[in-house]
Amino acid sequence: MQPLSENLQENYDRLIIESLERGCIWGLRDEDDNWAMVESSINSEIGVIPFWSNQDLASQLCNDDWAVYKPVAIAIEEFLDDWLTGMHEDVLRVGINWNTDLEGQELEPLDVLEEFESELE
Repeated sequence: MQPLSENLQENYDRLIIESLERGCIWGLRDEDDNWAMVESSINSEIGVIPFWSNQDLASQLCNDDWAVYKPVAIAIEEFLDDWLTGMHEDVLRVGINWNTDLEGQELEPLDVLEEFESELE
């Protein structure tokens, strides 16, 4: 597995391309079906759900406080059709290929949807 880049835009591009190629995107969920979510670094009143372009990258965070989570694949169609619009309605942000220090971009869901759609054209 290729490690994440120091360049956040490269990690974003990688998420788009790899998710489309593989047909899924990865999130972290616990045994009670709760998805991993953290407070936004931009606005503490907004939550961020992180996603990764592959299972290995997601698995790297499943330790310490996050040991309760396991990587779960989400079909890309479901992510684009349901998740992103639902996250927008719930005023949540999308975490993009975060590293083990939980560092990475957090974006508005409709901006992420637009990026996926432009890649699909």
